[in-house]
Amino acid sequence: MREKEIAQKLLKKAGVEINGDRPCDIQVHNEGLYARVLKDGSLGLGEAYLDGWWDAESLDNFFAKVLRAHLDKDITFNFTDSLMYLKVVFLNLQSKLRSQKVAKEHYDLSYQLYESFLDPYNQYTCGYFKDINDLNLAQEQKLDLICRKLQLKPGDRVLDIGCGWGGFANYAAKNFGCHITGVTISEEQYKYAKKFCQDLPVEILKKDYRDLQGKFDKILVCGMIEHVGMKNYSGFMRKVESLLDKKGLFLLHTIGGNESKIAPDAWMNKYIFPGGMLPSMKRLTRATEGVLVMEDWHNFGQDYDLTLMAWYRNFEKNWSKIKENYDQRFYRMWKYYLLSSAGAFRARDMQLWQIVFSKNGVSGGYTCVR
Repeated sequence: MREKEIAQKLLKKAGVEINGDRPCDIQVHNEGLYARVLKDGSLGLGEAYLDGWWDAESLDNFFAKVLRAHLDKDITFNFTDSLMYLKVVFLNLQSKLRSQKVAKEHYDLSYQLYESFLDPYNQYTCGYFKDINDLNLAQEQKLDLICRKLQLKPGDRVLDIGCGWGGFANYAAKNFGCHITGVTISEEQYKYAKKFCQDLPVEILKKDYRDLQGKFDKILVCGMIEHVGMKNYSGFMRKVESLLDKKGLFLLHTIGGNESKIAPDAWMNKYIFPGGMLPSMKRLTRATEGVLVMEDWHNFGQDYDLTLMAWYRNFEKNWSKIKENYDQRFYRMWKYYLLSSAGAFRARDMQLWQIVFSKNGVSGGYTCVR
C-alpha cells in the first residue's frame, strides 16, 4: 500500500514505528488510517483517533516526536486545510456573531467537567512552575506573578477581558485590594464567576470586548486573545489602549505560535476551539506598533507541558465521577486534546508568552518580574 509506505517513511524521521513496542509508537487498528491522514491532514488523524482507528500508549510523546521532526510540514496539501485557508482569508471567523460559537460549544460545557481537572481558582491557562511541581501552587504562583507584573495596589481599577470563571478577579480582589471588572461572553462562566466573586469588589459583565467603555488603571487579557483572530488584532489593541489610563499597564498572557500561519489546526478548530488562532510575535508587534509600548516579554512555554499533563492526570482520576454525562468518544476527544497539546509544548512548537505593555512608557523604566 503506497499510503502506508509514505506514513512509515515519515514516521521513521520522527523515530516512531507503526505497531512498535515503545509507548510513543502508533498502534494501527484500521489500515484506512494512512489514506485518511494524507487526504485530511490533522483533521483526519484526530478523527481517526476518535473513531478508534489508532492508539498510542503515550500520546503526548508521540506528538512531541512528530512535531519535533516537523512532520506536519511534510503533508503540505490536503482538501481540509485548503478549505480552512479560504475561510480564514475571506471571512472574519472572530466577528461578534461568530465569536459566540466557541463560548457555546466549549466554555459553556458543564462546569463539572472543568472542575474535574482544574485548580481551586479555575485557571484554564498555563501555571507557573518555578521551583515547584504542584498544579494548585503553580496556578497561585501564576496569579501572583500577574499581579506583581501589573504592579497592583489597593484601589486599582482592573479590567480582566476574558475573565473565565472569575479566578483572577477573586485572587486579586482578596490579596491586592483591587476593584476588578471581569468580562466574558460565556453564559456559564458569567453565572459561575458572579457567584465565585460575590461579596468582593468585583463586577462581572457578559459583554463583547468591542462594547467595553471606561478607564482602567490596569488591564489583563489572560488566555483570550487566542480567540480574537488576526483580522482583529489591531482593533483589539486600539480598544485596550482606549480603555487604559495614561499611566496604566496592560498584561497579555497568551499561547503563541512560532510562525504567522493563516489557518488554525483543522481538528482543534472543529472539536475544541472554533475560530481559535494562535498569535505570532510578528502579528502582535505589528498590532501594537504606534499604539502601546512593550515593557517586558517573558516566555515560559515549557510550563504549559507541565500544566497540561497535570490536567490530564486530574481528568483521568476524576473521569468516573462525570462519565455518565459523556460518551467514550468525548473521553477520547478530551484525552487527545490535552495530550496532543502537551506534546506540542514539549516540542516547543507552541509557546506561552506574558507580555507587559504600557500606554506611554513607564517613567524611569519598568522593572521586570520573574
